[in-house]
Amino acid sequence: MSEFRRAGPGDIPQLLDLQERFYAAEGYPHERAEKERAMRQLAGDPALGRLFGIADGAEIHGYLVVTFGFSLEFGGRDAFVDELYVDEPARGQGLGTAALQVAEEACLEAGIAALHLEVEHTNLRARALYERSGYYAHERHLMTKLLGAKH
Repeated sequence: MSEFRRAGPGDIPQLLDLQERFYAAEGYPHERAEKERAMRQLAGDPALGRLFGIADGAEIHGYLVVTFGFSLEFGGRDAFVDELYVDEPARGQGLGTAALQVAEEACLEAGIAALHLEVEHTNLRARALYERSGYYAHERHLMTKLLGAKH
């Protein structure tokens, strides 16, 4: 039986392995040292958000990242499901739905007013999951500008 647990420093190597598979499947670049630094920062500072492993005993087969922000539009603190990944062999068991519930509970405990996420336009399975869970699309596009010398 899978459980969601707050991830700690000892979980990060397994989480990074899963993240590499996730990024490879989506065609995203993955620099392990950069992702490890960010993951350790998130795991070590609860003001930034929450990092969960989805595990059966010691084996982690998925993860959930929720990051915290602030929005005047949404009335205060908001959050973002930054990453949600379940490894292929563990899919189809309701873990995505459970992960969204875990994210909502973590946000309610932290006084979050709104929870956002993004999904690839081509990922119809994930989009259906999110819509069943009460998420809706806006008539806007998420736009990003990378800051700093590294990017």
